[in-house]
Amino acid sequence: MTAQALLRVSLTVADLTAAEAFYTEALGFARAGGVRCADAALAELLGARRVRILWLRRGSQILELAEFDPPGAPYQPDSCSNDLWFQHIALATDDMKAAYARLRRCAFAPISRQGPETLPSGIVAFKFRDAEFHPLELIEFPQPDPQTRGGIDHSAISVADADRSIAFYTETIGLSLQSRSRNKGAAQDRLDNLDGATVEVCALAPAAAAPHLELLAYRAPRGRRAAPMRPADIAATRLIFSAASSTGARLVHDPDGHALILA
Repeated sequence: MTAQALLRVSLTVADLTAAEAFYTEALGFARAGGVRCADAALAELLGARRVRILWLRRGSQILELAEFDPPGAPYQPDSCSNDLWFQHIALATDDMKAAYARLRRCAFAPISRQGPETLPSGIVAFKFRDAEFHPLELIEFPQPDPQTRGGIDHSAISVADADRSIAFYTETIGLSLQSRSRNKGAAQDRLDNLDGATVEVCALAPAAAAPHLELLAYRAPRGRRAAPMRPADIAATRLIFSAASSTGARLVHDPDGHALILA
């Protein structure tokens, strides 16, 4: 199987109206169509009676908000950046100061300890959570990618074993490994709100290249394993790929339980 493109990231939300307000007011998304119900086959695949869906656009990328009936469990409130259910979307900005000021006019919970953090690579990043506790990141690059400029650069997931996850995403899903590096130090600790963080960062891309997927393999401190989740649970974010050999939608899970839909 070859994943052609990461079509969108799908967030499970408890309150579609409130989530739309936050993502548009705080983060610059705009509606890409109206609220609709997922077709019966997709709702059945996700184990729901009904799924109300709204697409939001930022730059050239799409974020999907999905409200489930019946609803699932809330996000675990003591979650950390290294826990294996962690998954965020990284929102590219050319002006971190302005983006951070806009965010601060709305209600959010910081992850990063001291506001936007400049990393040794020259990247400036800030991690935070929305009202339902989904983790997010604002990120400014020294050399922006024109494909994701002002949009969604990537989705990052915490994994237990980088080699195992690279094998799954390259051999089973058909992504290609683009880069592999190790981050540590005081700036990384402040960014992730962890002490003594050492994280292996692996970038993988589908055939269309952008947006891409990042694997975050924390060697220290080790994160907690994820309990089984239902798609209706707030932490159950999904990556939706177009796949060349897929017939109909398929729901699969990676070795750490992160959900993917191949369409």
